[in-house]
Parts: sequence; C-alpha cells; structure tokens
Amino acid sequence: MRAVLMAGGSGTRLRPLTCDLPKPMVPILNRPIAEHIVNLLRQHDITEIIATLHYLPDVMRDYFQDGSDFGVQMTYAVEEDQPLGTAGCVKNIAELLDSTFLVISGDSITDFDLTAAIQFHKAKKSKATLVLAKVPNPIEFGVVITSPQGRIRRFLEKPSTSEIFSDTVNTGTYILEPEVLDYLPANQECDFSKDLFPLLLEKDEPMYGYVASGYWCDVGHLEAYREAQYDALAGKVRLEFPYEERSPGMWVGQNTYLDPSVKIEAPVLIGHNCRIGPRVQIEPGTIIGDNVTIGADADLKRPILWNGVIVGEEAHLHACVTARGVRVDRRAHIGEGAVVGSLSSVGEEAQINTSVRVWPSKKIESGATLNINLIWGNTAQRNLFGQRGVSGLANVDISPEFAVKLGAAYGSTLKPGSQVTVSRDQRGISRMVSRSLISGLMSVGTNILNLEATAIPLTRSVIPTLSVVGGIHVRVHPDRPDYLLIEFFDSEGINISKAREKKIEGAYFKEDFRRAQIHEIGTMAYPSQIIELYSQGFEKNLNLEAIKSSRAKVVIDYMYAVSGAVLPQLLAKFGCDAVVLNASLNQMAPNLDDRETLLTQLGHVVEALKASVGAQVSGNGEQLIMVDESGNSIRDEMLTALMVNMMLTSQPRGTVVVPVHASSAVEQIARRHDGKVIRTKNNPTALMEACHTNPNVVLGGSGEMGFIFPQLHPGFDAMFCIAKVIEMLTMQERSLAQIRVELPRVCHKSHTVRCPWRVKGSLMRHLVETHPADLLELVDGVKIFDPPQDNWVLILPDAGEPLVHIFANSTDRDWVERKLREYRNKVHAFVEEQEALEAIAILS
Repeated sequence: MRAVLMAGGSGTRLRPLTCDLPKPMVPILNRPIAEHIVNLLRQHDITEIIATLHYLPDVMRDYFQDGSDFGVQMTYAVEEDQPLGTAGCVKNIAELLDSTFLVISGDSITDFDLTAAIQFHKAKKSKATLVLAKVPNPIEFGVVITSPQGRIRRFLEKPSTSEIFSDTVNTGTYILEPEVLDYLPANQECDFSKDLFPLLLEKDEPMYGYVASGYWCDVGHLEAYREAQYDALAGKVRLEFPYEERSPGMWVGQNTYLDPSVKIEAPVLIGHNCRIGPRVQIEPGTIIGDNVTIGADADLKRPILWNGVIVGEEAHLHACVTARGVRVDRRAHIGEGAVVGSLSSVGEEAQINTSVRVWPSKKIESGATLNINLIWGNTAQRNLFGQRGVSGLANVDISPEFAVKLGAAYGSTLKPGSQVTVSRDQRGISRMVSRSLISGLMSVGTNILNLEATAIPLTRSVIPTLSVVGGIHVRVHPDRPDYLLIEFFDSEGINISKAREKKIEGAYFKEDFRRAQIHEIGTMAYPSQIIELYSQGFEKNLNLEAIKSSRAKVVIDYMYAVSGAVLPQLLAKFGCDAVVLNASLNQMAPNLDDRETLLTQLGHVVEALKASVGAQVSGNGEQLIMVDESGNSIRDEMLTALMVNMMLTSQPRGTVVVPVHASSAVEQIARRHDGKVIRTKNNPTALMEACHTNPNVVLGGSGEMGFIFPQLHPGFDAMFCIAKVIEMLTMQERSLAQIRVELPRVCHKSHTVRCPWRVKGSLMRHLVETHPADLLELVDGVKIFDPPQDNWVLILPDAGEPLVHIFANSTDRDWVERKLREYRNKVHAFVEEQEALEAIAILS
C-alpha cells in the first residue's frame, strides 16, 4: 500500500517557528514531525510514500531525499503555482494511486494502529474510511457521528459551541479507494472534509469511521506543540527515541558532556554533542537539541531547546521554546509559553515575558524587557552605543551587514556631500568591517578620506586639519580581543556627543536612510603624509633639546599593534635608543593573560638592559602601562598619580582632569603644586570635552583609559605620553622609582556587585534619599563623603553591564575595608528586596 503524506502547510499558527521551516519539519523529540510519521508508516509495512509539498519544499526533500536512510521509498509532488487543498493535491497525483491508499496529515503526532484501520476498511468494503479519535474539546476539529456499525451518518467541520453533537473527530488520516478521486475536479482547490466527504455522503457511497485507540495530537498551535513534546517525553505516545536511555527517563545523545554537579530530574531528553555546565538545574519535561551549550547555574524548567542553542550562565528558561541557533546570554529570563525564533539572540539580563513571540533573526538587547511580540525590525534593545562607541562580538554582532547599515545611518545624519575619515587597526576583521562602513557611507552620498591602518592618536590629531565633519575608527576592543569597537569622532577629533549618538541610533533603528542617486554616490580618497602631520605636532609640544640630551634608553612593547610602526620613527628623530618588542603586525591581539606574561617579560628586559623606562602600549596607541628602571610595573591609580605629579611639577598651578572614581591622591598632589582638579563622568567623551573646554588643562585621563595632552590633540595618546615622560624625567632629574616613592599613600579599592538593569535607577535614588545632601556628589553615580575630604565611597552603575562598581578611598585602610563591606551589603540587600517585591507582584 502507498501512503500520501500531506506536507504542504505553512503552519501559520505555529509562527514564529515556521517562518523558515515547513510545519511537518518542526521537531518533536529533536526529530521532525514528518520523521515520526514516516516511522509509523514503516512500522505498519507502508514503505512507499508520496509527500505533497508546497511551502518551502526543498527543506523536506533535502532531509529525507529518496527515503532510503529511513527504510522507505520517498517521492515528492510539489504544488508549484497555488495550493490545491487537501483533496486537490491528492487528485493531482491520481495516476500514481491505482489501489487502496492511505492519506495522513504531516502535522500530527500519533501512534494509531494503522494496520487495524486498514483491516477495518477492507472488511467494510468501504470507499473512504476516516480514522477518528475521541477528544474532550472538539471545537477545533471536524466532528463526526457514526452508526453502531461505523458507517458515517453526519459530520461538521470545526463547529461552534452550539453545533457540537459528538466528541468524535476527524484526525486527517484516511484510507481511500482510488475511484473516489473521480468525484474531484482536476487542478482546482478542494478539500476532503468540505468537498469530497459531503459529496460521498450525498451519493450514499460506503464511507466509514474507524475510532482508533491510542494517542493523537494535532500540532496546530504553539500550546499543542509544547504539550505534544511533554506527552512524548512522558511516554503517552509510542515514538522512536533518537538517543540511548542512560537511566530511566533520561535519554542522552553521543559525545555529550554533563558536569558532575548538574541536577537532572527525569524525564529529560538531551541531544548529541551538548555541553552542560556546572550546577545547571534541569527539571522534568526539558528537551535539549543537538549541539546545545548550557552555561553554569542555568535553570531549565521544561524548556524546548532546538539544535545549536547557546544558553548563558544563570539564565532562566521556563516552559518556552527556543528555535535553531538561538543565543540566550547570561542571566536572561524567558517566561512560560514564550517562543524565540531561529537565529535570534537574547541579551544579558533581558527578559521575555510570558507567551511573547519573537520572530527569527531578532536581537533582544541586554537588560531589555519584552512584553509584546517582536515581529518587525531586527532588534529589541536599549541603545546602540555603549560607554565608548559601538561594540560587540566580532563577525557576530559586528558583522558586514550590520556595518553597512550603521554607516548608512551615520551618513544619513550628515549633510549630503559631507566628508569623513575612516581608519582602523591592522586586523583583518577591522579591515572587513571598515570596508562595509565605507559602503554604507558612500550609499548615502558621504565622501570618504580613507586613512587605512592607523594608530588612533594619529587619526584624532589629523582630523582637524582635513576639513572633515567627523571620523570613524574600527579596532579590536582594548579589553576584549573577541570584540570589535567602532568609535565616532567629531570635527575636532573628540568622541561624538550623546545627542549625536541618539541621532545615529534613531536613523539606524528606523532605517531612515537617505538613498543617493548614482551621480551622488560618495567618493573615496587616500590622504598622504599622515605620519608627517602627526610628527609636526609631536615635535611642537616637546622640549626636544631635553630629550636629545637625555640619551634615554626606552623599551617599548607594542603588543602587535599598529602603533609599533609609528613611534620608533619619532623617537629615532630625538636620539632616543628605543628597544622594540612585539612590533609584528601579523600576530593576533593578546588576551588578558598573555598581556600579563608580556608585561613580566618587559620588566625583565628593562632591568637587564638598565633602561630608563619601559612601556607596554595597548588600545591601538591610546593606553599604556609604565615600567620603572627596576622592572616594576606602574599602572591604574598609581600611574594616574605619577603622571599628575610629573605634569604639575613641570607646570605648577595647572589643571588636571580625571574621572570621578580616580584616587584622592590626585587632589593631594594638586595641593602641593597649587593646581586644580576637575572630575568628570567615567567615560572618554566627558574627559575629552572637559580637557577641550576648560582653560589651562595640562593633563587629562587616567591609568585605565589613557592620558590626554590637550595641546597636541583631544584624545588619549600613549605614544606622546612616553616621549613626554622621557622629557620630564630628564628635566626633573629623577627616575620613575624616585617619583613613585614621593606619591601620597592612599588606599583605593573597588568591588563589583550584580545589579539588574531595572533596579539601577531605584538603587541610585535610594542612596541619594538615605544620605545627607551636603555629603553627596552626583557627577556620575553617587559619591558619599565622610570628612575629612579624602574619605569617600562611590557607587557607580556600569554603563554596559548589569553591574554596579563600589569604590572606597581613604588614607585609612581599615576604613576602606569597612566601607566596602558595608556598601556591598547595602547593595545586595536592596537588590534582593526589589527582586522579592517583583516576585510578589507577579504572583499576585
């Protein structure tokens, strides 16, 4: 006997799971529904199968091919122009059906005894036998009444509540004689239930209903899809499981690793090649596809995870469905009944509420809360720009297609014909992304000056000389070697303002792009003598005689960055003996552990060569760590204090600009030199703007972000900083180690605490309301003073992560330790209280 597998439906009520997948290919127990049907047919010795296809036909054909891998013979009939309906598509292949045949729906899960149904059909000499099932709620189905002998007397397709006259329904499985197809017109849309069966009833053809025992579920909507999965896992339907049963109710695929601390309650299904991290909790009913990764401490309460899903640490997934390739980041929550379409990503601490549906290839930004279905557009997010520019995983978040759109968005905020610079570091990924940005910019009529691979201080210094309205720089993120960072500059070389960022975000999210006509497409040029222009400013702002007379020996580790091609040329002009380490441009950027190893090596080289100073340059020429003549590193707060000390010694009564969290050693040094300290928000743009707008600023920045010398250009510049240090050491006749001894003794410590995005604002308000106003400073975060003036605690929300940073500063170490504990406990308690209140609100 042959079977016709009805596989043409698009499954509109299963959206967003069926946007890129035909309904019969939606997985149950990690295998397509259609595969379970094929297995059922094979079990009953039905091995010749004709599949009727319409929606995305290649998906099913590619999966089953000729059927030999599944023990059957598969052929396909594709409805090319328009769907012909359940009966019309069978009529279309009538020449292949010359004996009794079975029609079965491609979107139901069942373990019916088909052999018994076929025997019933033959015993009754029926022309058409409908396989029926008893269901508690028949409203969604065709209701059927039969005589005691099983002959169909009456039926009604999907009745209203008042029309229900039976609990016996049509399951979409039929056993038919080929002559019934003669009643159907050719090449016309028609349906078995609406057209053929009423006609057979009218003609009094022998038509019977076989009430089958066993399981049947029409996977017609998302709730039914989940229930079918849970029923299959619980053994309510006899299906072939694709994996070995390692213990009762626990099926696990090959090459899957479960950390010993994982807690699993059966029944659970876990696919091939999965990685389940420490302390993950997996509750009964959970179904995990092949090639799935689950991070530590994740909580899985009956989710259905398709193949290739990635779940981050401490994520919570409750009775939801995540389709193929979905990424769920750390501490994200997906509520019961929610569905996330294939290749979508859910950001850190994002929340998708109950029953929300996310269509394929969408992005839920970190910290976002999604209360409504996400269908149009690509992203549900808070913003595009972070603490400094636009950043994300290289070639995942920051991809060529993303960069084209970002370039078009930026260019659309400028006047037609505007000119901007584009520069990058030497990495291949940065080259690719910068080219995509250029394409987007040119498409909206923006002209490009392509500076190519350039250290970022050079870009900032030459922008004011090139008659451009701004610039873009692409580089590997200085803190994360797997991330890219795209920064935008204004006409002065300063990072663009928040207002400008919002304009670009608005154009990006609304896709409000100007489209240039062919003759308006932007042009591209390659400026020359960039290094010469930078060198002129370099020389103008240094005491060259002091540097030349120093005969300083300097060891510089460039960590394979493009600045290694610039600074040695400049230092050679001034007679400095520069020993260069790791200047190759072909090596990958080192990770944090490798940086520490290279820093240790640098210290040994400085000490062995008896060099005056060593420096490790990072951030594509922006940041640095100094090494004194003994090989000891000077970084972070100590480097900030050291640079402030040297600059104010050289230029007393000067002004220095530092971020809000910098150590109070800065103020103590300024008081010694009758200097002034300006504190700004903890972001690069705020520091640059303050250095640019305040008079008499001699230095800006910090050991973490880098140092600004406003007379040279408005950005951070590690290369100029090294030359300036050589100059100052010579003129002040001191060594780095001697200056280090002179620095004030201040204890400055920090601690980072988890704080959900939704709690940050209320936490800051709580801190302001519970402390005297005259002891508060609100430059950035909440700074609480405890006289004398150098004692303070700063609670600073992180701009890009669901965290707050607690800084404590004092000359008294015990005070610092006590205050760190006190405010750490305060933040913990407040967060727990807010989360408890939210939980109560949800339950009520």
